[in-house]
Amino acid sequence: MPRSNPRVTWLVVDTAANRAMIGASPGGVLGERMGIQVTEASPERVIGTMPVEGNTQPYGLLHGGASCVLAETLGSIGATLHGATVDRPFPVGVDLNATHHKAVRGGTVTGVATAVHRGRTMATYEIVLSDSAGERVCTARLTCLLRSA
Repeated sequence: MPRSNPRVTWLVVDTAANRAMIGASPGGVLGERMGIQVTEASPERVIGTMPVEGNTQPYGLLHGGASCVLAETLGSIGATLHGATVDRPFPVGVDLNATHHKAVRGGTVTGVATAVHRGRTMATYEIVLSDSAGERVCTARLTCLLRSA
């Protein structure tokens, strides 16, 4: 049974169903292991953070795959919340692409997922990841197919 996450600002209709969809660990076991924290969630925009420490590749830089996990987590949460409004609350990622602009060695990465398209069967989000100084380090796009129960 998912726990309530008091760190999340729920901008959508605050229902038990929405909290159950997202739960206390928005990124599931992987997101929890990577330290992902969601601070704001609505169908239009989702914001979250992830520490660089523990998510690096052998050269000490933020792993590109870790950036993709943060991006997909945030976009999927937005798609889940949007899907609930069209009776299709189960998003399935069908496309994820990411461009890595700058290396990051420490601190926290913040991601902002913004809806680009919110339809009845598909949702697309642009996710911008920034370092602790506010500089863009990655731009990603996630498209999800919205499935019903």
